[in-house]
Amino acid sequence: MCRIVRMSVGIFVLGLLLGPGIAYGQDERGQILKVREIVWRAWFANDTKALERLVPPDTIVISSDEAKWKNQADIMRTAAEFQAGGGKLVRLEFPRTEIQRFGDVAIIWTSYLVETEENGKRTLSTGRATEIFVRRDGEWVSPGWHTDSFQAE
Repeated sequence: MCRIVRMSVGIFVLGLLLGPGIAYGQDERGQILKVREIVWRAWFANDTKALERLVPPDTIVISSDEAKWKNQADIMRTAAEFQAGGGKLVRLEFPRTEIQRFGDVAIIWTSYLVETEENGKRTLSTGRATEIFVRRDGEWVSPGWHTDSFQAE
């Protein structure tokens, strides 16, 4: 009987040790990447409901071509300006993405390709981004990112 109890306890402990790794598998990675995709597309579409839900008020955004750091209000304003100016997203790709997970925090290191159209003119932008995702109340949100322009060779 004692041997069975020890074996059961051992299996339970092994489950606790492996559980977080298993929980973060493809399903968790997929959830994080889905939220990332929603945030990017929500900005281009000026989807204010999605942006309010997934980009919290304490957000900090840094872009290489802008001196001022942005917050949620700035993100909402620039999304509205893009759409009001007739801007449309034509293509969005993430050629390389790595995720580091630290409990309820995930950091995405990525390269991106964005093609937009404004006033009949298409523009292709490429760069790199570091994005932070935090699980709050069971949902992944994006309270910060840093982007830079980078031309692939």
